[in-house]
Amino acid sequence: MRRSEFDRAVAEEFGPAPGKVLVRELVIDALGDRTAQQALAAGLKPGAVWQALCAAMDVPPERRHGRGLVEPGGARHAER
Repeated sequence: MRRSEFDRAVAEEFGPAPGKVLVRELVIDALGDRTAQQALAAGLKPGAVWQALCAAMDVPPERRHGRGLVEPGGARHAER
């Protein structure tokens, strides 16, 4: 997962404004007591941060994979 895909996945799952707040303010144990923003800045891979954010927010597993990813041809994955 690229950073742009992470950002798109966050916006699709949580909404653009609430997603930005979560990334900036929610401290996640699995990320070493850091926010997603801090974890990304520290060099953690966006996919790992996405999974930790989803786990912290109880996002069902079927909505965690593929969110924000662009399919060949430019279309985004449909919601699952």
